[in-house]
Parts: sequence; C-alpha cells; structure tokens
Amino acid sequence: MKKIATVFFTFLFSLNLLSQEKNYSKSQPSDFLSKTYYSINFGGIFYPFSNDNLIDGYKTDSYSKNSFSGRMLLGYKIKPNLAIQFGTIRPASWFKYDNVNNIGYDRSVWINAWSLSLKQEINLNKKLSLYGEAGIANVTRVGFSINDKVIYNDAHFGSLLYGFGFNYKLNNKFRLNLNGTFLPESEKENQPSISQVSFGFEYHLNKLSKEVVKKHENNGYFFPKNLIQVSYGTSKIGFGVNRFFGMSLKVGNFESFGIPIFWVGEVKAANTFSVTYQKLAFRTEKIFSLDWGVSITAFNTEATNEKVLAFSIFPSIRFYLMRKKGFDFYANYSLIGPTYLTVKNIDKLNTGPKITFQDTMGFGVFFGKKRSYNAELRIMHYSNGNNFPQNSGVAVPIQFTLGKTF
Repeated sequence: MKKIATVFFTFLFSLNLLSQEKNYSKSQPSDFLSKTYYSINFGGIFYPFSNDNLIDGYKTDSYSKNSFSGRMLLGYKIKPNLAIQFGTIRPASWFKYDNVNNIGYDRSVWINAWSLSLKQEINLNKKLSLYGEAGIANVTRVGFSINDKVIYNDAHFGSLLYGFGFNYKLNNKFRLNLNGTFLPESEKENQPSISQVSFGFEYHLNKLSKEVVKKHENNGYFFPKNLIQVSYGTSKIGFGVNRFFGMSLKVGNFESFGIPIFWVGEVKAANTFSVTYQKLAFRTEKIFSLDWGVSITAFNTEATNEKVLAFSIFPSIRFYLMRKKGFDFYANYSLIGPTYLTVKNIDKLNTGPKITFQDTMGFGVFFGKKRSYNAELRIMHYSNGNNFPQNSGVAVPIQFTLGKTF
C-alpha cells in the first residue's frame, strides 16, 4: 500500500505538469486540477477491542477510548459520477487498556488505515446523491508489551474497505457528506472490524469563466511563477516550535501544550541544508495558491551523527495572510510529499523503509519592488504516515530560508 500511495502521488504530480500548456493561465485550473477535490470528515470510529485480543493471562476490567475520528481524502473524477480516492482514517486518540492485571499497567493500541478506493455516485435529484465506495486499505496496528513480553502484537496488513453515504450539493464548489465506512474483521491478524460514521464536506475545483480569469490575472496581486530557495537549520535552537505545533510542548504543568496540526519525531536532525524549487500550478483571486515542488535535503542526526539525504516531490498550499505595499506575508503547508531517504531505520530506530513522506509548514514573506526576494521560517517532518508499525519519524528543526522568484 505504501508503494501504491507513492506511485499515486507521483502520478498526480506528473499528470498535472503534463496537463498544463506553456501559456496556460494559472488563474484557471488545468484540465487535470478541474477534476480534483479534497474531502475532510469527522465523526465516530468503533473497533471492539477486548481482552480476547490479549495473550492468555492478561486482562483488564476497563478501557479508555475516544471515538472521535477523522477521514481525509484526495479525489480525482474519472467521470462526473465516478472518482478514485486516496486518504486516511484514524482516531483522534488511541484505544487504551486500563490497569492491565490490576497492577498499574496502562497500555495503548494504535490503529491507522490508508485507503485507495473507487466512489460511484447515483443522483437522486439535482442536489442530493447516493454513493457507494469500494477499495483496499493498508491497516497498521501498534500493539504493546509489558516487561519486554508482547501482550498484543503489532500488525500490518491489507484489508477490503467499503462504504456508502450521501452528498448534498451546496454549489459548484462545496458538497456536504454523510459517510459510513467499514473494514471487516481479520481473524488472522487478531484484528476486530473497524467502522466509522462521519460528516464533512468536499471542495471541488472547477473551470472558471473567461471574464473571471481575466479579472484575476489583472488584479495586481503577486503570485510567484517560480521560486528557488536555500534553507539551513540547526537543533541548537531546539525543537520547541515542532513540539508546539505537534501539541507536545511542556509548559509549566502542561505536558502537551500547543496546537495539534503537525508532528515531531523520535529521530532529531542536528543540522539540515535544503534546496527547493516550486512552480505555481493554480492561484485564486488573492488568498490561495497551489504549487508543485521538488527538494533535496541533507541532514545529520543528533544521536549518532548519521548522514542522510532526502529527495522529495510535493504539493504545497500557500495562504496569503497580509498584503502590504512593501511585502506579502503568507503561511504554507505541505503534506504527503513522496520521498526517498538514503538510509532506513535511522539512528537504529524503527523509522521504516527508505520510501517515506515529507511534510512541511512555515511562514514567510515576499519582498522587494517586484517581490523578487523571499524569506521563510519552516519546520519539516519525515515519516511513513503509520503505513507501517515502524514509524518513529524524523523531526527537522526551524530552517531559515532565503529565496528568489522568477
């Protein structure tokens, strides 16, 4: 499934570039982008873990479980009512066995599923449609041990995924979703079934009228067509920003202070150097843009001074938060950029295979008379997104970035 995911995103990246003509307006979604959408959903997830899943001699009388969960999807419309979707399902927090054997052992079971599926819609009227979904899922479970004895084993296996739901079309861009998704039980892997009921929305990119495109192009707002950047970071300034956005910063009596929108990682990069190139794929009137990018990052680790190279391709979204006479201030975010690492199991930790994903987020400015220059602060993360039980992850501290637009 990991290889499928990497091939899928590489295919999307390549197809989008091929679909853009030399003089194609960036205010108009390309033929490829105009068939894409993303979906964000939240709801309840249910998996009946019990003492039956533990080895003989171990049990508990109580469990801690938070049913709140999310599902994120990226879709491509093969036909108006037929789409291929790639995404992930995961709970907000892990299932926990409380006080195992009444001797104070609390242990968690982690679960995560990445999916690739086909979605077929049937229109009930102009606004409402019914859909069915079927595909495959990569299920990863991280079990637990007590005193080096495995009580519930790790697992990594393929599963069928199917579901159904309703879409309600608010307008050409937004649709509301009510979803039911199901992964069957696996007796072989000692894994109970996984069910999710969720509610959310889809956002569809669409072709714009010639009048709207012309208006966007001539409004005077700056969007860089090409951007090249060089970045340097050092762990001497710490990982406080990474931990804050990973909601794991310790402040006073708070053990998990921050905002849970990024990740940290057990492997800590000591020094990093990156070269990045980004090309504009799409822009709106003023606020939003989508870029495709490639990067090379070199880093050595804090623990063992292991030297690693990372080669990545990635999508990047940019939100312009402030536009002034002398500068444009923005925030950017990039997820699931297919990456090749020259080392696996870095620092002798279970970081997983060499094929992984890159995530970045940051804040920056374009400045100068023609916005020819760029400065940015960003953090980075490498991990396999729980595609495998081995997912220690790599944390890259703040990088100081300088760039040139052209």
